[in-house]
Amino acid sequence: MDSELFELHIKAYVHSANMNRQTPRNEAAKPRTHYEMFPESLPRGAPPAGAFAIDLRQLRREFLRLQGAAHPDRHSGELRSRAEATSTYINEAYRTLQDPLLRAQYLLSLRGIDVADDETATVEDPELLMQVLETRETIEEAQAEEDLEPLRRENDARIAASLSVLEKAFEADDLPAAKSEAVKLRYWVNIRDSVQNWEKGKPVVLIH
Repeated sequence: MDSELFELHIKAYVHSANMNRQTPRNEAAKPRTHYEMFPESLPRGAPPAGAFAIDLRQLRREFLRLQGAAHPDRHSGELRSRAEATSTYINEAYRTLQDPLLRAQYLLSLRGIDVADDETATVEDPELLMQVLETRETIEEAQAEEDLEPLRRENDARIAASLSVLEKAFEADDLPAAKSEAVKLRYWVNIRDSVQNWEKGKPVVLIH
């Protein structure tokens, strides 16, 4: 899609707000899902029609081109405020889709399942919970970053395994399995972040 078509693509969203009387004047009408914002990268849309896995490099290229076309400085008058709202929405859609955990949580939310803000969404798996507790102790007891390298590799493998499970679950439209694995992935991502932000003597809080 060349730059002129991209501008038309963005202006279609910006102008579509004018066709919707319920849309405030300073907001742009939103696509039905984040996936529709990126027709070149995600032509099949959300799972189960499309895949859970995303080509992140292609998504970023489309994001940057969309942002360029939607930049408020390229529009004037009321269209400028619409473009600002559209630019904000593009950022939100990209931030969500480029992160596998946020993407999984978003897809579940489209089906009425909240695992992002539901504090009761936990995994009733004693073995997994024991793993999490042992991992916290390992991080807290580390004396140097090098001590955490085995844990980092092990946790990266856990994340990769979770993404594979999510791919299959969304492909099969198996929402209970997707929800369960999204909660597990939240543990692994939290461990990854704790390892990345490790400081000697710093308490570790593994929020799930």
